[in-house]
Amino acid sequence: MIRITLPDGACREYDQPLSVFEVAASIGSGLAKAAVAGRVDGRLVDCDYLLHSDTHLSIVTASDADGLQILRHSCAHLLAMAVKQLYPSAQVTIGPVIEDGFFYDFAYERPFTPEDLDLIEARMHSLAATNHRLHRRELSREQALQHFAAQGEHYKVELIRDLPQEAVLSLYRQGDFEDLCRGPHVRSTGQLRAFKLTKVAGAYWRGDANNAPLQRIYGTCWATRQDLDAYLVRQEQAAKRDHRKLGQQLDLFHFDDCAPGSVFWHAKGWTLFQQLIGYMRQRQEQAGYQEVNTPDVMDRSLWETSGHWHNYRDHMFTTSTEDQRTFALKPMNCPGAVAIFGQGLKSYRDLPLRIAEFGKVHRYEPSGALHGLLRVRHFTQDDAHIFCTPQQMQDECARTIALVFDIYKEFGFDEVAVKLSTRPANRIGSDEVWDQLEGALVGALQSMQIDYRLNPGEGAFYGPKLEFVLRDAIGRDWQCGTLQVDLNLPERFAISYVDDHGERRQPVMLHRALFGSLERFIGILLEHHGGALPLWLAPQQVAVLNISAAQANHAQAITERLRRHGLRASADLRNEKIGYKIREHSLQKVPYLLVIGDKEQAGGYVSLRSRKGEDLGQLTLEQALQRMV
Repeated sequence: MIRITLPDGACREYDQPLSVFEVAASIGSGLAKAAVAGRVDGRLVDCDYLLHSDTHLSIVTASDADGLQILRHSCAHLLAMAVKQLYPSAQVTIGPVIEDGFFYDFAYERPFTPEDLDLIEARMHSLAATNHRLHRRELSREQALQHFAAQGEHYKVELIRDLPQEAVLSLYRQGDFEDLCRGPHVRSTGQLRAFKLTKVAGAYWRGDANNAPLQRIYGTCWATRQDLDAYLVRQEQAAKRDHRKLGQQLDLFHFDDCAPGSVFWHAKGWTLFQQLIGYMRQRQEQAGYQEVNTPDVMDRSLWETSGHWHNYRDHMFTTSTEDQRTFALKPMNCPGAVAIFGQGLKSYRDLPLRIAEFGKVHRYEPSGALHGLLRVRHFTQDDAHIFCTPQQMQDECARTIALVFDIYKEFGFDEVAVKLSTRPANRIGSDEVWDQLEGALVGALQSMQIDYRLNPGEGAFYGPKLEFVLRDAIGRDWQCGTLQVDLNLPERFAISYVDDHGERRQPVMLHRALFGSLERFIGILLEHHGGALPLWLAPQQVAVLNISAAQANHAQAITERLRRHGLRASADLRNEKIGYKIREHSLQKVPYLLVIGDKEQAGGYVSLRSRKGEDLGQLTLEQALQRMV
């Protein structure tokens, strides 16, 4: 008798081995139809997996996160099958799941065109409708090598050669196509009903530009057609909000091949950048931080002490001087903060010490990874480092969490999720120390009644961390802020403070970033607000528009008065039709437009309009100021 325990604690008994699918069918036909895979004692398996002994089983459906991943992985195989049928000489490489979809890389003699993608997608739908069953089999490494070599799949052969001699490999067959894969996969292609190919792009074998070029076909797959349609609508919205387009449209910034991955900030963009720094500087000063500044270029010896030279060297920009010294542009601000703490004797009375820096960092990112403001090589971080005693840690974490939530709300982000990543298998420090550090983070969250998602084993080797994830206006999640505990740098740099018993102690070090990269945060802000930034952030807050030259001097005087009230205002005195001016400044997302004609000038008032096209009426300047600010 086989005893199966279900997630609700219910037990079912069967008198012979049976598959996950058969268990689902015994519970109900609806569940069997929805089943994508099973979770047996915590391990994901195919629906055809046989259960021979007592076990805990949960049926995975497409509504589960794991089930959706399986759908997408199976859809990548369906894509490869379609390509091989339409273009037999194409070689398949790898096809993983990514956020919201999947891709598959192919080697083919010519570029795939949009017309090719239409043909491939149509063939995929045909293959799905055929409802091919998927069958799993296992081969030894040598058998798998022979199998794929016979098919001329050289990339698969190379992958297999990198595996240990004793490896046992699994292959999945659907119709006339068979691919190397760990699985699990759907039971049949008919379960793949809501998918779409989205684009084709260039790639390199194993991500190395020195290797053969490949073509990467991207797609998305969802549990239902409604989910797919909703996703495609979100993608359309995202395209309209693309910060790269907005940056050009609003004259904020540009990029140039002379400085890959570095931003050329225009006057308006730099105004926005400085607004963020000024705001954060004020908030940090109110929260008891000391602002510092550390060198951009530092000797190799410092990076060797910190460990970056050994672990991060390939991502660092370096230079040498005539006296044979090697320097690096800093990729991180942390060692500089530790160096400042290490200057002079510190007492427990000096703690907590909160050090903040708007530090420029340089990291070599592959050219293919660069993406507007979201992924650059040169950026500014709002880094802060808190040095405290173990007893102070929970309170410092709570203060930081409160600051994070308050600041994000002011920027228009009302949905913030928190992730707690705990000790990995390979780590420094004792279990007792990790218990204390993780307990302080949990205690801080609980004291503020903040829910969090636990990521067991996902912490850094040197300490647990909190990550703060923002949800934007169209439902996308962005990981921005972090609060990271660091056991490593205090030990490497041998920093200490003197406790109340006169003993030297190693301080707790907390890394804290709220914006993260200011460049990236600006990109997220632009996409969240669709370029229509809140008044206090807008590079230009007010445009004063005259109808004719007769009001030019008055419009200029109004502009000066607005500036004296602290508003970023400018006058548009061009000899253009007023409708043209209004449209142009509305497209520039200027929050308020003040229109002045003969009537307004004679009556001592202005016509106030919003960037949304709302006519807010004829007001005195004082009334307009009250309305705007």
